[in-house]
This record gives sequence, structure tokens and C-alpha cells, in this order.
Amino acid sequence: MKKNTRFAFNAFLSRLAELNGVAMDDLSAKFTVEPTVNQTLEDEIQQSAAFLTLVNIVPVPEQSGQLLGLGVGTTIAGTTNTADKEREPTDPTAFSDIEYKCEQTNFDTALTYPKLDMWAKFQDFQLRIRNAIIKRQALDRIMIGFNGLKREKTSNRAVNTMLQDVNVGWLEKIRKDAPAHVMAGVTGEDGSVKNVINVGKGGAYANLDALVMNAVDEIIDPVYQDDDGLVVICGRALLADKYFPLVNKEQENSEALAADMIISQKRMGGLQAVRAPYFPPNALMITRLDNLSIYWQEDTRRRSVIDNPKRDRIENLESVNEAYVVEDYRCVALIENIVMGPVEAPAPSAAMMSADVQSVEGVDSAKLADAIMLLAEKLGGDKADAVTGDAVQEAASQPAGNQPEDPTPTDKATKSDGKKA
Repeated sequence: MKKNTRFAFNAFLSRLAELNGVAMDDLSAKFTVEPTVNQTLEDEIQQSAAFLTLVNIVPVPEQSGQLLGLGVGTTIAGTTNTADKEREPTDPTAFSDIEYKCEQTNFDTALTYPKLDMWAKFQDFQLRIRNAIIKRQALDRIMIGFNGLKREKTSNRAVNTMLQDVNVGWLEKIRKDAPAHVMAGVTGEDGSVKNVINVGKGGAYANLDALVMNAVDEIIDPVYQDDDGLVVICGRALLADKYFPLVNKEQENSEALAADMIISQKRMGGLQAVRAPYFPPNALMITRLDNLSIYWQEDTRRRSVIDNPKRDRIENLESVNEAYVVEDYRCVALIENIVMGPVEAPAPSAAMMSADVQSVEGVDSAKLADAIMLLAEKLGGDKADAVTGDAVQEAASQPAGNQPEDPTPTDKATKSDGKKA
């Protein structure tokens, strides 16, 4: 570390010690961040990522307990005959008996000496250090919220690249606590379940708009179905699948402008679409944004800043207890396993083909030919010639109820000339 970098870094340590009420020498030991400093830090983390500004990030005093109920989940209007009973008030924030539990998450950061040497020349040296730390914390919280499946005692970032083993995120909470609000496949008319949702020609849904509308009708609780705060949270891929056909063609300026306006609105099924980083590419979530929360436990943010010359770097070891919470499962629908694109019809089996042959036995070939001729007259032109070809003449020559026999070579030639019917 260069001399001027050392001066700048010592000034950073001095300010950090002052804010937290500890001596500079104690910064290398684990200390508890002051409540006011912690709140400011949490606010900075929330503001550093656009999506986090849309959800709740709130402190809780206990490591576990009942959900805070940050929304309004039930009706309160009613009447009471006080001659018979007392009036009974209702808590509109009481949703369910599901509890939260804050688990420790480590946010450990290393900054190398060469990087600090480059930053030392700038007046905002201390802000650069702070921003490098809190920006990544914010993005990691979003990643855990959408991809977290469990909490391991020791996580493995190399294997779980989307932080699946750091904490249980919002989507996994929905899968575990409210499976009825998860759509991960479709049920066929024969009762068979297909663990994929095809969207496109030949699929279960013609487009994403139809899928979203159906999910709102079938999964979202009636109390929330008409809520104007409902949005569709999705990733970049599905938005591209929806709007790419609008731009992937040559068009007049007026049409291009209309396409730009449609794309800028980003709507699905009549709801506002919110693009979120790290959201699974084949999924959608319908909910209110204030239905998603991150709880952090007060007085649990621990920090240690270590100058490690053995590794030529500064190490910031930081941890906090936190939980990812869905406030009201009635106001959420998770749709997974979405596959975009046309679906090819399966090739008919031998049994199906045999059944088709049997189904046409007994058909009057003359009447069939008349019907085809009538269709040809309506089509006109070349299409009529195509319809009234050899197949029509051959069908008309057969007696009712019989299949045409294989023609002899002479018959083939005669029919090709059109001289024999």
C-alpha cells in the first residue's frame, strides 16, 4: 500500500471508529455496529439497488416471531347487535400463523492494495470503499430472495452460483408454505399432469397475457384480484419473448413509435411488468411489491476491518441476521416451468391411424366429391384446380361405403388424362 493510500485509509478507519464509538485499534476485532449507523447503512443498501426500493426492508427486535403484517389483508366493516354481544374488532394485518426466523448472513469483502492505491487519488475515497461493499450486499439480497433454497452451515459459492444455499428466499417460501399458489404444470383433459407450461401456438396458453390472466383468476385470492397494486415480476428473458416480435421486423415510423410505446409500458395480462435482476428466466410471480419483505434483526450487524499484509488486501468481515418474508400468501401466484414457442403436434400412432380409417368406412364417396367440388368453387382459381384433382375424381368413382381399390396401370394413365371417372 502506498504512503498516500495509507493516510487515506487511516482517515477512513478513524471515521468508522468515531461513528461506532470504538477505538481504532478495536476495529480489527469484531464490534457491533451502532444502531443509528446500522439504520443508515440499511437505507444505503436499499437505495443502491432499484428493486430493493420497491419492497420492505425493516428491522425486527427478535430473531423469530410472527410476521409484521405490513399490508392490509382482511376486511373490517361489519355490524353488531350490541344487545346480544359486544362488538369485536378485527386486526386487518393478521394474515396467518406463519413465523419468520432471521438467520446469520455473512457479507465478507476484500479490497486489494493496488485497487486502494487507484482509489486514493480521488476525493471520495471513503465513499468508494463504502459503495463497493453495500452495492454488492444489495444485489446479493435480491439474488437470495429469488433463488435461495436453504441455509447451509457453510455455503459453497462455486457450486451454488446463485446463492441457493445462503438463506431461504421468497420463491422457496411460497413453494413450501403455500403450494396451492404455485403453478408449475398443466393438467390435460385425460387427467394427466404435464410438468411444463407451454406458451405459444399449440400450447396450453397462446401467450403470456392469457397465462397471467388465468393465474390471477385461479390462484390469487378474490380479495386481491382487483387490487391495482398487483404486478408481474419477471426476468429479462420472458420480457424479450413477449416484445421481440414487435421489433423484429421492418415497419413504418408510426408503427415503430407505437411498438416503442407498447414496450415502454411493459405489461402482461393487464398488469404492470417489473423486471428484476436474477429472477428465474422461466418463471413469473404475481403479487404486490409491498407483499415482499426482508427483515433484519436489530443489534446483530457485526463488523471487523482487518489489514492483511499477508494477502496484500484489506478485509471487511460483516454479518447480520435476516429473513426473507412473504407477508400474505393469498396475494401471490408463482408460475414456473414456462416454455415459450410453438408446440408440435405428436405424430399419430398406428392405432390412431387404423381408427381413422375405420371411421370413414360407410361414407358416400359421391357426396364427399360433391362437397369438395363445392369448396373448390368457393376458393376459385388455382386453389380450385388443386382441390379438384385426381383425389376428387377417384373419390367420385367409388361406390358408397367402399374404399378405392388399387388401380391398374391402365386405370392410372386414364385417370391422369382425365378421360375416365
